[in-house]
Amino acid sequence: MLLVLCRHGQSEWNLKNLFTGWTDVDLSEKGVEEAREAGKALKANGFSFDVAYSSVLKRANRTMDLILEELGEENIEKHYSWRLNERHYGALQGLNKADSAKKWGDEQVHVWRRSANVPPPALTKDDPRFPGNDPKYQALVKSGEMSEEDLPLTECLVDTAKRVKPYFVGTILPALESGKKVLIAAHGNSLRALVMELEHLTADEIVSVEIPTGKPLVYALDDKTLAVKKKYYL
Repeated sequence: MLLVLCRHGQSEWNLKNLFTGWTDVDLSEKGVEEAREAGKALKANGFSFDVAYSSVLKRANRTMDLILEELGEENIEKHYSWRLNERHYGALQGLNKADSAKKWGDEQVHVWRRSANVPPPALTKDDPRFPGNDPKYQALVKSGEMSEEDLPLTECLVDTAKRVKPYFVGTILPALESGKKVLIAAHGNSLRALVMELEHLTADEIVSVEIPTGKPLVYALDDKTLAVKKKYYL
């Protein structure tokens, strides 16, 4: 089974050194180029896909679209899920990372960013950054795709992994098992959650795993056991 993961290219807020999370910002010019280069690398190495998955955030959606455009596969089956969103950075969202370090201290901010189990300070539900105040997520709750309890006030990596796993097991894995070649364009932490699942890593082990932007990560999986037979970056 063939699975390719790709972290979105640099976003406008990555460029400004801001905590982004569920904030729906677009790619920067560099991010667009990174996504196109990912598509070109996949094409040069003979890759093609039957189905693609992304979050509901435009920086990942656009990365997916640009990759497929370079491959000439814009019309393949596409799916979008909030479960593949970046982790929610709570009250840090929209704040400058350097300014946050000055306010709370380098060590504390490092723990919030890199610990698997410690979430940043939580939002309150009256905060405009709370997803429940966004029409996009209100519509998803209304449709039944997510519940009120699914709307995060903050998340750690383990929280992100808990919401990613059901989508992988229930939606993505059946596509792989049916023989489809799968592309996932998502975010640093949602992809780390997938890596945790694929490689059976613990929360402590995943902390040191870094996934670069715009670099396709290829997994060849055993058809029966799902064991990773080969893993490499293009």
